[in-house]
Amino acid sequence: MDSTHTGRVALITGASSGIGREAARALARRGWKVLLGGRRQALLEDVAREIQQEFPGTLALPLPLDVTRMESVDEAVLRGLDTMGRLDLLVNNAGVGVMDWLEVLDPRTGIAQQIAVNLTGAIYVSRAVLPHMIDARRGHILFVASLAALVSTPTYSVYAASKAGLLAFADALRREVGVWGIRVSTLLPGAVRTGFAAEAVARRRSRVTTLRRWVLSPHQAGEAVARLAERPCRFWIVPWRMRPLIWLARTFPGLVDWAVEVGFVRRERAHAGDRLHAGPGGRESGLSKTGGV
Repeated sequence: MDSTHTGRVALITGASSGIGREAARALARRGWKVLLGGRRQALLEDVAREIQQEFPGTLALPLPLDVTRMESVDEAVLRGLDTMGRLDLLVNNAGVGVMDWLEVLDPRTGIAQQIAVNLTGAIYVSRAVLPHMIDARRGHILFVASLAALVSTPTYSVYAASKAGLLAFADALRREVGVWGIRVSTLLPGAVRTGFAAEAVARRRSRVTTLRRWVLSPHQAGEAVARLAERPCRFWIVPWRMRPLIWLARTFPGLVDWAVEVGFVRRERAHAGDRLHAGPGGRESGLSKTGGV
């Protein structure tokens, strides 16, 4: 085990599964003590036991934490500080994804909850740890965002909005707290094999999906979190092969709009029973809802 960071403490939100679980394991492998934040206590305890068995001597503490409730956030941060005595790293990873056409998204679970968990929750937890980091004149706040913050795609509208907001928040926060010696970083992963991503793909009638070789495993994403924790930078895009796509979308947005419409939207809407209608001049330019998706 690398002892370079022995004694350093990380709080990971959404640590019960997926990227959060793998980030906790990756940090523990590097000698960090980990606070495992999340709502599913039984799963958090499983992760803690797994880490302690795999890395004997590593302290892993499950912390009941609902990032959408400020009182829960304050209690978890206070308990973590009381137990560990310090907090060097916050990994804002908790997130949910509900992917569908905007007109059929449930206002509560599909819109409000995504914003509450993905964006507001990260703001709450960052606010709670800041007084300690400011007093210590050090610390690192790391956000797990998404490439959707830079290249938004159909059915990801609200998810992309929450991640774009997270990226903007991280930029502003970095400029606010740098004077205290606090670093702020954002990880921008592409597609990751997570539960909600698999569910979104399974619902697609056209079966259009990201190329398998471009999809990260939770382990790869967790390792990226740990590397960014040890070598902070403003933002990091993974995998690197997605960078030309970002350049293309920013440089030729009209071309990308056309390709997405032809290659995905029209195929998916047709499979869902939507009827394309002709706009001015006879070109099919819109969609009229006639069936469920």
